[in-house]
Amino acid sequence: MIPTTDMQTRRSKAGPYRLLYEYLEKRYADTVVLTLQQVQDLLGFTLPDLAHTDATWWSDTGGGTPDALWSDAWTLANRTARPNLPARTVTFERVS
Repeated sequence: MIPTTDMQTRRSKAGPYRLLYEYLEKRYADTVVLTLQQVQDLLGFTLPDLAHTDATWWSDTGGGTPDALWSDAWTLANRTARPNLPARTVTFERVS
């Protein structure tokens, strides 16, 4: 179990993608598949165009930038993101 203060830090670091972080963090399944629409519904806003057209958007970790990034939502939840853009889905796998 993650200590409460550590979880609060993770939530704030996930920035505007915090709701996706919380969703992934609470899933017991090692694999979670969401459509791009479901991700947008969770977030409450539209993903950037690159998220729909460029698979590298889903693997960008910002190279150590201190600002909150979209990828923090799944990396802080100990997951990787593997998009299938033609199918408009993303598979989030738990990192062991």
